[in-house]
This record gives sequence, structure tokens and C-alpha cells, in this order.
Amino acid sequence: MDVYSEEEGHGEFTNTSEGFKNLVEVYGASSHYVMESTGCYHVLLALYLSNKEIKVSVENPLKIKRFIQMCLIRVKTDKADAKMICNYGLSHCPKLWVAPDEVHQSSNNLFSLLQYYEKQRTSLKNKIHREESLGSPSREVISSLKKLLKTYNKEMDQLELSLEKLVSSIYKEELKLLRSIPGIGVKTSILLVLMSNGMQNFESSGQLCSYAGLTPVIRESGKSVRSRPRISKMGNGLLRRHLFMCSFNAVKYNGSCKALYERIKGKGKSGKVGMIAVCNKLLKQSFGVLKSGQPYSENFSLKTV
Repeated sequence: MDVYSEEEGHGEFTNTSEGFKNLVEVYGASSHYVMESTGCYHVLLALYLSNKEIKVSVENPLKIKRFIQMCLIRVKTDKADAKMICNYGLSHCPKLWVAPDEVHQSSNNLFSLLQYYEKQRTSLKNKIHREESLGSPSREVISSLKKLLKTYNKEMDQLELSLEKLVSSIYKEELKLLRSIPGIGVKTSILLVLMSNGMQNFESSGQLCSYAGLTPVIRESGKSVRSRPRISKMGNGLLRRHLFMCSFNAVKYNGSCKALYERIKGKGKSGKVGMIAVCNKLLKQSFGVLKSGQPYSENFSLKTV
């Protein structure tokens, strides 16, 4: 990994405990370390620094990218990026990163594994469908694939039970409140409480919708540029996908969501636009019940939260 500071200049270290130790020896324990979120690769260093009570910030890579573009930098190397991240930290004073506790860390790992298995299971189902569509499918191939699919189903059922038990240990009431909303399922309720820390990370439902990337982006300039509003999609894609799946049940069983969907369709807009509006409605209802501590009601008002 590449590191840069104005005092010490550029340095390179391995992404290991020994490398982290050398990093702190060179750049100091009193420094404020800023890094961009890089999937799983930044986590070890962030946890190491946090456990040593050293100031560390983990920033959205899009923020870093936009900052570099704003500075009109054309060089794209690890060394150049390290210097620009340093400049970003000095000019933006990013907030400190808080390490997740053991329950959150374990829950996130379980959820991530479930998502991976879900993709594998979908791929298996598609493979079985393709094989069965052949004129003379191989019984041995079909049998092997179905055995593997059964294994995935069994493993996922066990993981889902473990995940629900783990999350319920700290968010039992929050999960109960979320599931009182018609349309919000088990996985989505777990995802919501994990990503929002029981809704403590958000001060308004608008912030929550922005986090999910469901807020509209309007592009207008003069008389020539008037593009159709679209959702930003700059937020959490995983949460957005789960909400979209929930919206299908919500338009059937959630009175407010059903009325909203029918009103939008009545204006001649597409079903997708209606579903996106329902996703926003579900998030606002989720924010409302968790902030108020009251289960969902058709007459519930968001004006006070």
C-alpha cells in the first residue's frame, strides 16, 4: 500500500500487521490517517489503527474520485492517489471512522456470505433450467446440480437463522417494529437495522432515502437541457435491490403504498416509477416506526419525526 504525508513524503508498506506497525513507526501515532473504502482491503488497516486508538477516516471512493477530478489531475497511479487522498484529508477534515462491534462485524460477514450464496444459487437454477431445456438432458448432470442446489438451500436456511438470532440480540425491538410494516421482509429488516444502526445514523427520512440512492436527480440548464428526473443510484445498491423486491408485496398489502402506486399509475407514469416511489415510502415508514418506537399503522404520520 502507498502512503503520503506532507512531512514524511511517500512510503510503501505491506498490507500485513508488520506493515501496519512499520507504517505507524514512520508516520506516527498522533497522525490522522485517511483512506478510501476499497471493498475488504481497507478493513484490516482501519481496524488496526482504531484498536491502537489512532485517528482514522474511511471515505467513500467516489468522493476521492470527484476531488481528484476537480483538481484536474491526469496522472493515475497509486503514488499519485496517495498524495491526493492526503490533500483531500487536509482540505475536507473527514469524520473519524468508528470500528464496528463484534456483533455488527459478524452480522455483516454472515449477510455478505448469504448474498454470495444467493448469486451461486441463482446461477445453479439457471443452469438446471438450461440443461432441462435440452432435447435429451443428462440425468446424471441434472441430479448432480439438484443435489448441489439442495445443499445451498440447506446452508442458507441455517445461515439465515444464525443471522436473525445474532441481530435480534441487539435489535430485537427494532426488527419487530420494521416487520409490522406490510411489505418489509426478514432480510430487508435485518439489512436496515445493520446499515442504519437502528436508525441512529440518520436524522431524517430524506437522509435515509439518499443513502439508498432513491432520491431524484434533476438536470436542467437554460432551455436546451431538461432531462427526465432519475434516481441517483449513488447510494447503497444492496439496500435498494431489497427494497425493490419488497415493493411488489407492499403494493398488494400496504394500504399507503398501494394508494401511492395507483395514484402514480393514474397519472400515466410507468410501473417502475411507481415502484421506486413505493421504495421511498417504505423507507419513510421504516424511519417513522423506528424513531417513534410505535408499530406501523395506516394512520401513522411522519410529520412529527
